[in-house]
Amino acid sequence: MDDYHHTGLPGKDELLFLPLGGSGEIGMNMNLYGHDGQWLMVDFGISFGDATTPGIDVILPDPTFIEERSDELAGLVLTHAHEDHLGAVPYLWDELNCPIYATPFTASVLRRKLAESEFDCDVEIIEVPLSGRFTVGKFEIELVTLTHSIPEPNGMIIRTPAGNVMHTGDWKLDPDPQLGPTADEAALIRAGEEGVLAMVCDSTNALVPGQSGSEGDVRKNLVQLVGELDGRVAVACFASNVARLESIARAGLDNGRQVALIGRSLWRMQDSARENGYLQGLPPFLRDDEAAKLPPEKVLIICTGSQGEPRAALARIARGDHPLIKLGEGDTVVFSSREIPGNEISIGRVQNQLVELGVQLITADDREIHTSGHPNQDELVQMYQWIRPHIAVPVHGELRHMVAHANLAKQCQVPHGIVPKNGMMISLSKDGADVIDEVHHGRLALDGTRIVPLDSTSIRDRRKMAWNGVVIATIVIDSKGQLLANPEVAVEGLLEVDDEEWDDLVALVEKTMSRIPKSQLKEDGQVKETLRVSLRRKMNEICGKKPKVRIHLVRI
Repeated sequence: MDDYHHTGLPGKDELLFLPLGGSGEIGMNMNLYGHDGQWLMVDFGISFGDATTPGIDVILPDPTFIEERSDELAGLVLTHAHEDHLGAVPYLWDELNCPIYATPFTASVLRRKLAESEFDCDVEIIEVPLSGRFTVGKFEIELVTLTHSIPEPNGMIIRTPAGNVMHTGDWKLDPDPQLGPTADEAALIRAGEEGVLAMVCDSTNALVPGQSGSEGDVRKNLVQLVGELDGRVAVACFASNVARLESIARAGLDNGRQVALIGRSLWRMQDSARENGYLQGLPPFLRDDEAAKLPPEKVLIICTGSQGEPRAALARIARGDHPLIKLGEGDTVVFSSREIPGNEISIGRVQNQLVELGVQLITADDREIHTSGHPNQDELVQMYQWIRPHIAVPVHGELRHMVAHANLAKQCQVPHGIVPKNGMMISLSKDGADVIDEVHHGRLALDGTRIVPLDSTSIRDRRKMAWNGVVIATIVIDSKGQLLANPEVAVEGLLEVDDEEWDDLVALVEKTMSRIPKSQLKEDGQVKETLRVSLRRKMNEICGKKPKVRIHLVRI
């Protein structure tokens, strides 16, 4: 037989699905489809660090599985331009070295990102039109236009002799998206009538009843809100939400305000948007130096930093260290965004700083000025009614979202379903979905300029030091193990400079050295371990912490 179990490659009669990122989590999407000796990759995104990953801003999926099979990788298709779907390309494309397929806006965003990487000229980007049909190796692809919080979101109908898959990417059903067309209902119905073996589908809002809402309503509400405000108005939003960018700009213009952009990511996104025919009819945005010269009631500022990012424009304004833009009494900051779980502390910090300046805050809790880019339960039901898949495969969600999605699909009379985990090799067939293998998967971290495993020793040590501090002791001894100088002990993150315990620690090192048997004093490893245990135990007595302890031993 020429199936995966016998050859290590997907067989001619097989259709395999392998998530390596984005299943059991929101973000870092990376999916593989296998058929007839080849693999197709769909999306290659990143996630972001948090308090558990000190010093790490960017987290990437580990592509080792497909890197080792790069000769069988037919290509990478990007569903849209969000970071969690294409952000890994500038870091890891050279591990894959395959062509990339994307619609014009997504290709434009990617090119700007690649321009800052070391191999931007090497990447083959093949632009495909909206609703385009094309072939990637053994896979026939049809793009299906959907709606989302970024231009040109695409579902994909992946056709093979072993069956068809509907891969939704991120989507919603917005009847009035304000930018770009509505979802291609006719194409979705045709796909369902043709027959879909499996639907691999967004689960983000599977716990949320009803509809997700429309950008059209958000625009009307923003226009009304801005008309009620005096003073300077600043609106924070996701830079990639070009429809929201246009809605905010219209709200300003309709109320006699000129509109400025502050934040590099906003300028990059508007450049890609205008390059592809979006934001037509809007005058050029002002820059911060131009906005600073206008009367308060004549300016509206769109800025980055809706998630409290410390280096974003809004955080700098809130701290009072932006060189040109100042906010205070009589001014208003509008958060036209949702609070991403995990960012509550950073958002709260920025909002408190703004309130301290005398700024009025308005969020989506106060007014209907944001809508999700993902489908609520009613939209999921509608999609299942159109597609009528044989197998439901929830992805793009935490486990609770995916399980809720699977239960909803069962209520929609989908015969089979599976809740995948990253690394789970799944066979899709008329008999249902079967797990046939567990393959290597994991997370990589961008640590400064290096890419290292997220579970590497250096990051584990940094996490320990962040929580428990570090102690470093330096001792100089002779060949017999006798001290030749006073020990030096450095403690980081645990003691104040004037604490009495410093002297106790030096005395402890001297005392410990005096008690080590002469036979063990000749062994550097034994001396280091004895001192390490002694210092760690003492620090636990002093402050209830078990720090990382390093012993620098110099033998002369």
